[in-house]
Amino acid sequence: MATTVHPTAIIESGARLGEGVAVGPYCHIGPDVVIGPGARFHAHVVVTGRTTIGADGVFFPFAVIGGPSQDLKANLAEGDLVIGPRCLAREHVTINTGVGDGTRIGDDCVFLAGAHVAHDCRLGDGVVLSNQVLLGGHVDIDNGATIGGGTAVHQFVRIGAYAFIGGLSGVEGDVIPFALASGNRAHLFGLNLVGLRRRGFDPERIAGLNAVFRQLFDTDKSLVLSERIERLAECEAGNADISLLLNFLRTPSHRPLCAPRPRGSGA
Repeated sequence: MATTVHPTAIIESGARLGEGVAVGPYCHIGPDVVIGPGARFHAHVVVTGRTTIGADGVFFPFAVIGGPSQDLKANLAEGDLVIGPRCLAREHVTINTGVGDGTRIGDDCVFLAGAHVAHDCRLGDGVVLSNQVLLGGHVDIDNGATIGGGTAVHQFVRIGAYAFIGGLSGVEGDVIPFALASGNRAHLFGLNLVGLRRRGFDPERIAGLNAVFRQLFDTDKSLVLSERIERLAECEAGNADISLLLNFLRTPSHRPLCAPRPRGSGA
């Protein structure tokens, strides 16, 4: 399939477009941009900076991809942006380049209207940001996580695989894999049961994760979290879900851990 560029679009010298790319009216593609085959850009999309976009991505009007960091202390010439294949960005999505190691977006991610990804964020595969989600700099989101509409995520926060963040939340602490968190400030409500079932987790697997959640947060209040984590490690024995949790919990972090709200403290 041939690459097509609308006559009103601007493709700057140096930009590299793969086979079958379609660039719509009034788009602007910068000189350091690399676009994989089959990607499609609706009208008025801007792609700039040191940006690489994977195959078959779809970008809707007024998305700005690869704009410089909004960190006022940063050297705007630094960093890059790499987006994996088959990502979808709806209207007015903004994804910034990095100021250091760069911004990295995995495969098959979805960004609904008005979502913002700040500098040096790292998103795994299949991540969904709903409308008007705001990610601060250096946010790390693992595979399959979903962030509800209007949520703001503090810089350096980590969100684990298959977690779900309820809409209109303010997330300032790390959210463990498989969990459901919501609120301002967000706290844990348990497992992301609906999301896990949709992803094919069987009842036995979910029951095992529920037991792990209780061990971490509900049982034996005499133990500090580090002691609970070590007890959990005794149950690992090749269990991939526990290994994922332990890896998340043992990784050094700039932020506190998001936990359930203490009983009797209100909703």
